[in-house]
Amino acid sequence: MPTLDWMGKDKVVNHHRYVPFRVLERITEKGTLDKEGSDHGNMIIHGDNLEALKSLLPQFEGRVDVIYIDPPYNTGNEGWVYNDNVNDPRIRKWLGEVVGKEGEDFSRHDKWLCMMYPRLQLLRRLLSDKGAIFISIDDNEFANLKLVCDEIFGSSCFVADISWQRNYSTRNDSKGIPAEVEHILVYGKLSGWQPKKLPRTVKMDAKYKNPDNDVMPWTSDNPCAPGAATHQGMVYAIQHPFTGELLYPSQGACWRYEQGQMLEYLRGWCEYELKDIDDAEQRARICGVSTADVRTGVPSIVLSNSLVESKKAAEAVYKRGQWPRFYFTKGGKGGIRRKTYLENVGGRLPTNFWSYEECGHTDEAKKEIKAIFDGATPFDTPKPTRLVERVLQVAASDDALVLDSFAGSGTTAHAVLNLNKRDGGNRRFILVETMDYADNITAERVRRVIAGYGTGAKVVEGTNGGFSYFELGLNLFNGKGLNPAVPIKETMRYVWYTETKCVYMDRTDEHPYFMGKVGETAYYLAYDPASETTLGYDLLSGLPVRGKPTVIYADRCVLPQETLDALSIRFKQIPRQIARM
Repeated sequence: MPTLDWMGKDKVVNHHRYVPFRVLERITEKGTLDKEGSDHGNMIIHGDNLEALKSLLPQFEGRVDVIYIDPPYNTGNEGWVYNDNVNDPRIRKWLGEVVGKEGEDFSRHDKWLCMMYPRLQLLRRLLSDKGAIFISIDDNEFANLKLVCDEIFGSSCFVADISWQRNYSTRNDSKGIPAEVEHILVYGKLSGWQPKKLPRTVKMDAKYKNPDNDVMPWTSDNPCAPGAATHQGMVYAIQHPFTGELLYPSQGACWRYEQGQMLEYLRGWCEYELKDIDDAEQRARICGVSTADVRTGVPSIVLSNSLVESKKAAEAVYKRGQWPRFYFTKGGKGGIRRKTYLENVGGRLPTNFWSYEECGHTDEAKKEIKAIFDGATPFDTPKPTRLVERVLQVAASDDALVLDSFAGSGTTAHAVLNLNKRDGGNRRFILVETMDYADNITAERVRRVIAGYGTGAKVVEGTNGGFSYFELGLNLFNGKGLNPAVPIKETMRYVWYTETKCVYMDRTDEHPYFMGKVGETAYYLAYDPASETTLGYDLLSGLPVRGKPTVIYADRCVLPQETLDALSIRFKQIPRQIARM
C-alpha cells in the first residue's frame, strides 16, 4: 500500500502515546441543564483537542458511534497555529508559528500532517467497531489526508469520498476552474461499514401507483433475476393464462422466486400445475449451456384447464382487481411483470454527491449563525446544520454518541439537538474546541439553540436538552509520579481504565480503596496523596471484596511473595506500575 512521507512523520507516528493525560474539570456555571437538572450526557470541552481526546479515553474508548470533524483546510488564509510539543528540534521550531501560505512557509503541509496524524490515531481508538468517521476537507490537503487515513484506518475501511455541493452559484470572476464542491472522506472503524438509508422523496414515490385497487401502491418490476446458469431449477416455461403462450425468463436470467412460490402466485389467476414439456433445448439456450449440461427434471408451470376456461377465470381476476404479485400487462395481453410494493422498498441509499438543496450551502450556514447571534457573524467558516444532519442520518442511530473534536461554531451539537427534537431520539454529543471562543461562540450557540432564538416572525423554538462544560485540568502525572492535586476519584478512573478498559463506576462507598470487580478479579487502589500506603495484613483484613485474583496498588508491600501467591493477590507498586497511556 502506498504511504506518505513528510518532514517530522517519524516523530509524530507515536506522539499520541506520549501526550500527557489530563483530567477534565467541570465548569458548572458554563453548562446548561434541562428542567430536570440533566445534561443529557452532552459535553463541551475547551482545550487542546489532542490532550482532550486523550482525556476521553477512559470513558469513551471504543464507544463513539459517529465522528464528524472539520479541521483547518490549510489554505494559507486560516492563520492556524502549530502547538504540539513534539520532542524533535525540527518540529519544536514550529511552535507558536502561524501557518501561512506555501510560498511563505514551505513546511505548511508538513505542519498540517504532523498536527493531524496523532489526532486521527486517537479518534480511531475512540470509534466503536460499528462506527464511522466523516472528515470535511478541500483540495488543498485532500490527497494527503486520503493517504494518511488509509494508513491509520486501513484502505479496506475506506467508504466514500463524498462531494458536498457547497455553493448554489459560481462567481463569474473566478479564476481557473471554480471549486463547487468540498470533500467529505468517510472511513469505517472496520471494513464493510454500511450507511443507513435516507427517507424517500416525493419524486421517488410518484412512480408507485395502484391501478388494480390493491392494498398499497406498487410499481412494475422485473420478474427475473440474473444467474440462469447457476439457478437452472428456476429456468422454465410459464404458460400465459390469456394467450396460452409459453413465457421464459430473458437470456441469462431466471425467475425471481423458487418454483413452488411462483406456482402459488400464478394460481391467483387460474388453476395451474407442474408438467414436464420436454423443453431442454430452450432452457439450455437461456442458461448458456449445452443441452447435455442443462439440469433435467425441471417441469414447467402450465394451465390445468383449457385455455378458454383459464382465460375466463383470469379475466374475472383482472376485472376484479388486486391482481396477484406476478401479473400480465396490456390488459392481460402483454408479458409478465412483478409488483414491487412501496411499503417493502425502504429508504434510499445515500450517494457520494450531496447537493446544496438537501444538505445546505455556505451562504445558508452564515445566515444561520447570524440568526442565532442576533445579526452578528462571530465565526467565518461555519458548516450548515443540514450538512451535519445528513451525516447523522446516514451514520447515527437515535441513541448514538457523536464526537466533533474541531467543533468551531458548534454545528455538530446543533444538528444533534435538531434531530433529537424532530424524532424524539437520545443522541449525545461531545464537542472539543481548542480556541478561546469555546465558551462565547461554541457553547453559546448551543445554549441559544436549546433555549430558542430570534425575534418576531423569525423565532426558532428551543430544542430542549443540556450539556456540561469542561476545561482541561491537571496532569495526572508530575515529575515524581502521581500528581497529589488530582482528585483521587479521577486517579481511580484512570487506573481502572488501564487495567480493565471498562467504564468506571464509583464504588468507594464500599471501601475508600475499592475500584470495582470485573469477572472474578477485584481491584483496589490504596493511594493517599498525603502519606505512604503499605500492603500488609492490616490493610488486607479490611478489604470487603476479594477476587481471584485481587489486584492491589499501593506504595509498598510487606507481605512475602508466597503469601501473596497463596491469597491470589497481585501487588502493583505506585506509581511505577501504573500504566502510562
